[in-house]
Amino acid sequence: MAKIPVKKITAPLTEEIVKSLKAGDQILLSGIIYTARDMAHAQLVDMIEKRKELPFNTEGSVIYYVGPSPTPPGRVIGSAGPTTSYRMDPFVLPLLKHGVKGMIGKGPRSNSIVEAIKKYCAVYLGATGGAAALISESIVEAEVIAFSELGTEAMRRLKVKDMPLIVINDCYGNDLYRQR
Repeated sequence: MAKIPVKKITAPLTEEIVKSLKAGDQILLSGIIYTARDMAHAQLVDMIEKRKELPFNTEGSVIYYVGPSPTPPGRVIGSAGPTTSYRMDPFVLPLLKHGVKGMIGKGPRSNSIVEAIKKYCAVYLGATGGAAALISESIVEAEVIAFSELGTEAMRRLKVKDMPLIVINDCYGNDLYRQR
C-alpha cells in the first residue's frame, strides 16, 4: 500500500497555501494559531460589528475550536481536543470577511459555511476527536490574549509544531465528509 504524503504548512496561511490544499490531504501545521469557542466567537463578532480592534491579526489566521483543560504542572497547555465546529457556524462569515483563512475543529460544516469557505478562499481542517492529549503535544507555547473571564474558553495564541490535521473542506468546495 502506498504511503499518503503529508504536507507541512505554516500559519498564518497565504492564499497560495490554501489553494494547494485538497480535501483529504493530511497536513502537519506549524506556526501561530488562535483558539476560540462559542462565547469568544460571539464577542469577536460583536467587536467587528462595533468596529473595535480585534485582539489578533486576522489576516491569514487560523482559529482552533478548542477549550483546553487546565494546564498540568510542567506542561504548556492541558488536553486540547477539538470541539464540534457547527456551533461556530453562525459566527464564521464576519471572520472570513476579515481575513481568517483556516479553521480547525471536528465534524461537518453547514452548506452555507462550505460555500463561504469557497468564496473567501479558506480551509476547514479536522483534528481527531479523542486525541486531545496527543494534540496538545504539538502546542509549544500558549498565552491567553483575550476574554480571560471565559476561563478555559478564553482566546489564546498558540505556537504549534507539526500539529496533525486533515483537510475537510478545501477552497474548491470539496467536502471530505460528503465524498465518501
